[in-house]
Amino acid sequence: MADLREFFHVDLNDFLHGRFPVRDLVAFVKSLMRKPGRSTLLMAIDETAVWTPEMYVMARISDAAELSNYLFIQAHQSEDAEPIEVPQPLQRPGEPDVPVQEKPKPEEFASGHEVAAWFAKMNSL
Repeated sequence: MADLREFFHVDLNDFLHGRFPVRDLVAFVKSLMRKPGRSTLLMAIDETAVWTPEMYVMARISDAAELSNYLFIQAHQSEDAEPIEVPQPLQRPGEPDVPVQEKPKPEEFASGHEVAAWFAKMNSL
């Protein structure tokens, strides 16, 4: 609870010895959670507070640059070249792990005979 001493100039030992009311301690802790910036208490309660807003912006910029490079390479490589993997976004604190995406199964299309039979059925209605 070094944050209490840093922001409010209050020693936690005063609470333990009965010289500091519980109501004030609760009010101080609640106000610590609303303070901007990084706080040890807030990081322990909320995992997303580990990163600063600037870190989130940098992660978005990095993800966008990687995706831009991937799309540029995809657009300019020859058709017979080996495909490259789609870049995964940076892992943010508090978010679940991103599962590796499986290749989608090829869709099965109806045969020409099935399509013709469907149109013939629709025509006879």
